[in-house]
Amino acid sequence: MTLHKSRLMIAMGTLFVVASIIALSAQESSAPTKLKVGDLKVRTWKKPSQLSPQQIQTMTQNQPSLPLWSFGLTSSRDGNQYTGVVVGKDPTKPNSGETDVPTQLVPFIFVTNLVVTSINPDGSFNTTPGQTVFDPTAIDPNCLTAPNNVPLTLVQQSPIIQHASFTFGGTFVGNTQYVDASQRANFWNVIKQNKYHVLLKPVTTLTPIIINVPAASGVALPPSLFQNPPCGPEGEIDINFLDPLIAQVILPALFSQGVNSATFPIFPMYNTVLSEGTPAFNNCCILGYHGFNNIQTYSPVDFQTAQIFPPSIADTSIMAHEVGEWMNDPLVFDFTPAWGHIGQVGGCQNNYEVGDPLTGTNVATVTMSNGFTYHLQELAFFNWFYGAPSIGVNGWFSDNGTFTSDAGPVCQ
Repeated sequence: MTLHKSRLMIAMGTLFVVASIIALSAQESSAPTKLKVGDLKVRTWKKPSQLSPQQIQTMTQNQPSLPLWSFGLTSSRDGNQYTGVVVGKDPTKPNSGETDVPTQLVPFIFVTNLVVTSINPDGSFNTTPGQTVFDPTAIDPNCLTAPNNVPLTLVQQSPIIQHASFTFGGTFVGNTQYVDASQRANFWNVIKQNKYHVLLKPVTTLTPIIINVPAASGVALPPSLFQNPPCGPEGEIDINFLDPLIAQVILPALFSQGVNSATFPIFPMYNTVLSEGTPAFNNCCILGYHGFNNIQTYSPVDFQTAQIFPPSIADTSIMAHEVGEWMNDPLVFDFTPAWGHIGQVGGCQNNYEVGDPLTGTNVATVTMSNGFTYHLQELAFFNWFYGAPSIGVNGWFSDNGTFTSDAGPVCQ
């Protein structure tokens, strides 16, 4: 293998953007009258790009952009050639040291105006008027325990943002942010191990954005809708409302605060998922995604504490998934030999999305100095997608050793 190189209040918008998303979809059978863990299944949802890789590469040369390196190789899985771009510096180059990506945390505070009262057999919701606020900046005494009871603070103190010690299979890969540790492990046998890093740095927190969601585009699922009532309500908002709003209104409004195509804005949400279309059982649930508008990358992510999903999908596991995928496939056009029938992918997929094949599988939990124990999703390595041999730590194909060989024959 050869590698080459004051609060803003918002309401509406409309644009088609690229996104790779963690999503949970309902079973095909009749919707349950009461929800329980397991009723929602993980799936992949992706919108096609309106720009070609060539157009995007031209744009990155003519305006500020993320620090990117490009690769080209012949895959040992199918013998075909592939190219792509990754955030950071080329790990095979001797002068590839630390790369810092300025990152902004921009909390989304959602206000929904309908409450679900029941679920119809076809998965649609019956609702009643009622306002519910999903605020990551506020104390939540029901789903969290003091002093660790403010979701945004927990994000700021998490191993996605702060440094922690990471050892994979007995190999110490660094005292660093989790996604950087995973990326170092990904290219462990070719990097300068005492120098190579890709860090979210500096990380600043901007003024929260209050989004008053139109009744047609968002609902609150109250605890009474579940067989085992969770600690609080869950928001469900139509991605076809939110994503255009981000691209057309929010990102331009944030330009004066330093958000631009050379930075990475992350939008923390709290116990809020997205639907693909009108909020309904069958359209739910997207927990986070990384997308781009032209070459401005961004990522809304849910900080989940309601325990309505499997236990591995909690707090920063979603953020680990999305930041890891953003780092490895920032512009969502790094294609691979087809792989699938694993993780959240029921069929075949052909892109370098390091979270999707391991959704629901985590590395060891990390307890930070604040005393909170964080969940972090395991991430697949470059050579799992493009083929053996592995240049990753311990000869592995994922950062916690779940994958000990590549993805195998091309998915059919």
